[in-house]
Amino acid sequence: MAVEHPVASQSGDQTRIHNIGYRNYDGPRLGRSYATRSLYSQSLRGAYGLGRSVKSKVLPMLLFVVMCVPAAIMVAVAVATKAKDLPVDYTRYAIIMQAVISLYVASQAPQSVSRDLRFKTVPLYFSRPIETADYVRAKFAALASALFILTAAPLLVLYVGALLAKLDFADQTKGFAQGLVSVTLLSLLFAGIGLVIASVTPRRGFGIAAVIAVMTISYGAVSTLQAIADAQAIDGGGSSGAIAWIGLFSPVTLIDGVQSAFLGATSAFPGGVGPSNGEGVVYVLVSLGLIAASYGLLMRRYKKVGL
Repeated sequence: MAVEHPVASQSGDQTRIHNIGYRNYDGPRLGRSYATRSLYSQSLRGAYGLGRSVKSKVLPMLLFVVMCVPAAIMVAVAVATKAKDLPVDYTRYAIIMQAVISLYVASQAPQSVSRDLRFKTVPLYFSRPIETADYVRAKFAALASALFILTAAPLLVLYVGALLAKLDFADQTKGFAQGLVSVTLLSLLFAGIGLVIASVTPRRGFGIAAVIAVMTISYGAVSTLQAIADAQAIDGGGSSGAIAWIGLFSPVTLIDGVQSAFLGATSAFPGGVGPSNGEGVVYVLVSLGLIAASYGLLMRRYKKVGL
């Protein structure tokens, strides 16, 4: 209970000092790991608008539906026509839907980090007990997990539908596993790039525009250059080896190159010829290097912010 202590001032008025009775917390202290897990779970929930306003749920849930509906239609067609295989390979689905995935990253990466920067709540996280590495890992893992859910859910729809259509179990299981490996790498790569870009500005709108620009412009530029290189190779009778190396400069084509080299996927590169196994090793190293570099840049960024 508050206790009033009247203090007389020189002007004759009374000033009251209120003792509001603050007491030390003597309950259980769950430490850094619990705080990190809580930040991860809340960030993951926030990536789909859970625990937030209805307005915040509309876009992520809509994009999730857009990702899954084509898979459901493909399954329905395969069942109705008694097809011997699915219309699209598991590894190809994310490449076909890359525009939806990029839009999801653009909308949710700034939501995950930009508001903390804008309202200057990051130093509060770092005050105690959470540290910079805990914050970065939680945010990185949360967005990567949200992307994995977004990209793996339609693959699960395809897989279940294929089994219902009584397609070959071994082939479908192998394709489904290859698809999961592909979308896992995609989720880590896209999450890292999206968070690095979004962490540069506290303005969510700028972050959204920047992520969309990086994802779409890089893919458009690489695809155009690959098409030009393929046309010149055909007209001049030369080698089309440059096509594979050009693909290193876009996140989407990086994933395409990895899965076409090692996961048996059909490449979206001009002519349908992806990188060789040797070139695929470079694709894997570049992809892993970008993921590691994204994590390192986020660590440096938040060490400065937390000061």
